[in-house]
Amino acid sequence: MKLATIRTADGTRAVRLDGEVLVDLGYADLGELFAEADWRERATASGATYPVAGADFAPVVPHPSKVVCVGHNYTNHIKEMGRDLPQFPTLFPKFAETLLGAGDDIVKPAETDALDWEVELAVVIGKRVRRADERQAADAIAGFTVMNDISARDWQFRTIEWTQGKIWEATTPVGPYVVTPDEVGGVRPALQVRTVVDGEVRQQDDTGTLLFDPVFLVRYISTVITLRPGDIIATGTPAGVGNARDPKVFLRPGDTVVTEISGLGACVNKVVEA
Repeated sequence: MKLATIRTADGTRAVRLDGEVLVDLGYADLGELFAEADWRERATASGATYPVAGADFAPVVPHPSKVVCVGHNYTNHIKEMGRDLPQFPTLFPKFAETLLGAGDDIVKPAETDALDWEVELAVVIGKRVRRADERQAADAIAGFTVMNDISARDWQFRTIEWTQGKIWEATTPVGPYVVTPDEVGGVRPALQVRTVVDGEVRQQDDTGTLLFDPVFLVRYISTVITLRPGDIIATGTPAGVGNARDPKVFLRPGDTVVTEISGLGACVNKVVEA
């Protein structure tokens, strides 16, 4: 299934893609749906429909309790940043206020001139889990979506801790759909990821080359903290970020950045002035 949260005149609605229409599932958003123990059955329900064409996609889960991001998780990207392969995942948080819909504009903060792109496979949690074993971790994965982990590099590297460069309000597109594992080859999918800026390919890789795969990450993170329905894990970005280029290249107002993953869809976002 492909599930989404869309904005309507009456507020947000959780929907399922069915051909050329989006079927209302009776919930305000996917976070509410995933909170139901039998959400998979409920996601097959019939309801009012909306055309896909022109749909206004909200973040797939507008208000997750947490967004946990992973750094240095593709071999090529680690090498381009001049680092050794890590023994453990590098984790940092985002917050709900950072999230945007898949087609929303990215408003460049006036305080940065180093706005960078990062296409990421994101895991969406569909079941409460703590200290998960292999089976529990796999079962907790509701599906996958696309995230563009927009980063203000000048703020990120002010200190040895990255968070301040990662949590700028309304800068992180996520969506358009949560796609269930059965549609993408399971809970360890090998999918093509790509970033295109104004028609030029900037990143391209395969999620099958992740150092720490989605199941491992659910196990690892749930050891530290409870993962709840609707929580999001961003699994890291491949080589090709603007900060690693010589000379460095960053997003500017007027740019259109497309982050896409095969089988999941794309976030298409224009960068605009504050």
